[in-house]
Amino acid sequence: MRKDLVIIPDDQPGVLARLGETLGAAGINIEAISAFTGQGKGIVHLLVDKAEEALEVLTEAGVDVSAARRVAVKPLPNEPGALGAACRQLADADINIEQAYIAADSQLVVVCDDVDAAKGVLGIAE
Repeated sequence: MRKDLVIIPDDQPGVLARLGETLGAAGINIEAISAFTGQGKGIVHLLVDKAEEALEVLTEAGVDVSAARRVAVKPLPNEPGALGAACRQLADADINIEQAYIAADSQLVVVCDDVDAAKGVLGIAE
């Protein structure tokens, strides 16, 4: 099961380095990341190849994972309009996208109000 891991660290140098090093040392690959800061905090979203193992490893390293949310991951063609077409399918099915980002190899990662329905609409088998 694919999950978006949410981490809300203090905004300081080295946070992403520590996350990358911790997961890398455990053999966990980061497939996508979205990170930004504001008001002294960071918000980091991670998609990894081994979500449950990552949760354990990060917890053991003292990293507070605020959420681990199921996601739909859809490979998209790397061409104009691909994102719009996929998101239109979800909108037409009345599925609300709560967050979206692009992972390696043009994969659309979607956190939404009905992951199972989104997977059906987008033709995702996993």
